[in-house]
Amino acid sequence: MRIVDFRITRFQFLRDRVIGDSQVRADDVHVAALELIGERGDIGLGFVQSLFHPLPSEAELVRVFREEVWPGLEGQAAGALAHRVNRPRGGNVRRLSVPFEEALQQAVWDLFAKSLGMPLWKLLGGRRDHVRGYASGLDFHLPDDDFSALFETALSQGFTAFKIKVGHSDLDRDIHRLDLLRNVAGPDATMMIDANEAWSPKQTIANLEAMRRAGHDIFWVEDPVLRHDFEGLKLLRQTAGATLINSGEYLDVSGKRQLLQAGGADLLNVHGHVTDVMRIGWLAAEFGVPITLGNSFLEIGVNMAVALPEVEWVEYSYQNFDHLVETPFAIRDGNIHASRAPGHGLVLSEDARRDWRRPEILDKAELGEAPRQIYLG
Repeated sequence: MRIVDFRITRFQFLRDRVIGDSQVRADDVHVAALELIGERGDIGLGFVQSLFHPLPSEAELVRVFREEVWPGLEGQAAGALAHRVNRPRGGNVRRLSVPFEEALQQAVWDLFAKSLGMPLWKLLGGRRDHVRGYASGLDFHLPDDDFSALFETALSQGFTAFKIKVGHSDLDRDIHRLDLLRNVAGPDATMMIDANEAWSPKQTIANLEAMRRAGHDIFWVEDPVLRHDFEGLKLLRQTAGATLINSGEYLDVSGKRQLLQAGGADLLNVHGHVTDVMRIGWLAAEFGVPITLGNSFLEIGVNMAVALPEVEWVEYSYQNFDHLVETPFAIRDGNIHASRAPGHGLVLSEDARRDWRRPEILDKAELGEAPRQIYLG
């Protein structure tokens, strides 16, 4: 199916809570929907995100896309684009002016799968339609009551595995949050932590030991040290006991390859770039390193998770995006289920386009109330 047109819809709204970790915080959303339109009228959908700053106006997004991206898409077959391998050389090794890259991969693969009448996960080789999820709070800045309420919601949805943000300057605060989680989830819950590079290797070893002494067995620690400290990550794999080292979130495909070669990951963290995830997934399989799917927009990553070998976990973070699509992926008994519809399974909601479209940049004070997804105390 050849691509004949495109459409971009800009959204801006408040979150229903402050999200963040030991390094960042955010309480609003800047996102745009990219729709690639095929010659038969099918639509491939992808999402552009900016975590910290508003995206340009809708007109500017369209201008940049038409100038920098559209010449390489117009008239091209979606399947050919999905499989194309480019060799970056010289001046073409640069990012786009607006971060369209992930949205392009999502939209192209969505359109390709629709052209074949197949769910994306089946096109990618999947033989199962669901994968176990873990509830991730992005909770570093939440008050204790809201922290507990969020994970009570997760427990009620059948989740049995939970990840919290750590890396506070006072380790007692991190341990206190683990205590709160244990009170909510019970003694049999699987507990993960994410330090977002807050620690050194020696700090990580000491902190994990302090958590064990406090009664908390940590299933994995995510990104405890600097992303390129491959020697430190390898050391942690050798000294962290039963706790697994989940790393690679902040690295591109080349960086993930170097991480695997250095032996710095028990689990490799990947995200929502369909082509990139599949390529690094194949490489990780050769190294015998399981993949975990971190946050991807509205859990699009479940398509890759069910297609790759040895993927046991997909992150679910209550990001408050559900109102943007007609039907989010189903969550039952703590499992995230892929869609059986052709494509990746997400369709932009026309109600959202009508009610939440923001063509121009608005000040935060102009955004009104946030759409509600979860209850916080």
